[in-house]
Amino acid sequence: MRTDIRPGARFPDYELPDHTGTRRKLSEIQGGDPMILVLSRGYYCPKDRMQHRVLVDLEPEITVAYTKMVTISTDALLELNEMRTGVAAHWPFLSDPGRKIQKDLDIQEYTDPHHDPMIPYTFVLEPGLVIHSMYNGYWYWGRPGAEDLRRDLREVTQKIRPDWDLGKPGLREAWERDEKDGFWPYGKSLKEVFAASA
Repeated sequence: MRTDIRPGARFPDYELPDHTGTRRKLSEIQGGDPMILVLSRGYYCPKDRMQHRVLVDLEPEITVAYTKMVTISTDALLELNEMRTGVAAHWPFLSDPGRKIQKDLDIQEYTDPHHDPMIPYTFVLEPGLVIHSMYNGYWYWGRPGAEDLRRDLREVTQKIRPDWDLGKPGLREAWERDEKDGFWPYGKSLKEVFAASA
């Protein structure tokens, strides 16, 4: 892994085709919310399928918590959709068969020359693609479980949401003065609110 990819640094804003063939940038998917980013070996890997099943079970919580998820793999579009459909995921999957990210981040899994995957990392990102935490999943137990993700996302949300604690001094007074920018979703337009829940 490149040495500049570490907690506190900004993850590159890659643009790749999603499972529908539409080109998407990570920053556009994330918006102003926390995000889980999974770099996947691909459809052939049973460890990746298991990790995605854990994420599918967590997906209802992710949705109501205004958090985004995205998976990037070296699979071509057909295999990408087989993986996404096979685990019943509903978040964007991005396709990188040219291995742009594998090369750029220096994460080639050289122990598997047949599939030539990238080392499966998982990131929890703060808004602006800032790396909060990263997990090396070469071995399955290196991948975050639901409790790891809940902890990380709690820390990120506390950090980025000024209205995390409604008992915080000054918040009620700000609300009563109609200064609602710090209260989610009042500081957003209706379009941004609906986009965040999509």
